Amino acid sequence: MTEPGLAPKRLGKSNDMEIDDEPIGYFITWTVYGTFLQGDVRWWRKKVDGEKPPQPLLEYWHRDRLKHDIVLLGDEHREIIKTQINSHCEHRGWHCWIANPRTNHVHVVVTAPGYLGKIVRDQLKANATGGLRKFDSQFVDRPVWTSKGDVQILELDDDLEAAIQYAGEAQDRMDRGK
Repeated sequence: MTEPGLAPKRLGKSNDMEIDDEPIGYFITWTVYGTFLQGDVRWWRKKVDGEKPPQPLLEYWHRDRLKHDIVLLGDEHREIIKTQINSHCEHRGWHCWIANPRTNHVHVVVTAPGYLGKIVRDQLKANATGGLRKFDSQFVDRPVWTSKGDVQILELDDDLEAAIQYAGEAQDRMDRGK
């Protein structure tokens, strides 16, 4: 039986040896509270149905029900988040390929042997939240992030390379309007 949060191993058919079926990494993205709502004009995801087209009325409905103001991340916030992510990865023995906090979301590409992607995501979010709350009181007693986030399993070297490229250089080019 696998311990909660640890990635399962499966038994191979030859000599009942364990086969390592872990991914080579995870591409994790999560968003700042209130910035990517259901119905969003940039498309959005529904748990079961996948990607959905914009639905402005649904987005307005969700926006009207937010209980807190939206607080975008400034440069200092982003640096704190990056430091917290790198520190937690080092503590866990994970390899952080890139951590790129943006004003309204965070991208991380990480290799975390033995851990499920959702556990890695939740630990990174929790540590980033703690760092922000110590630095800036406006994040205390309120949500910082939307619930959960996206975890893409990277199984091939090309997938890992593409995720690193997207999370880093591609995001930076978007900021420059290129």
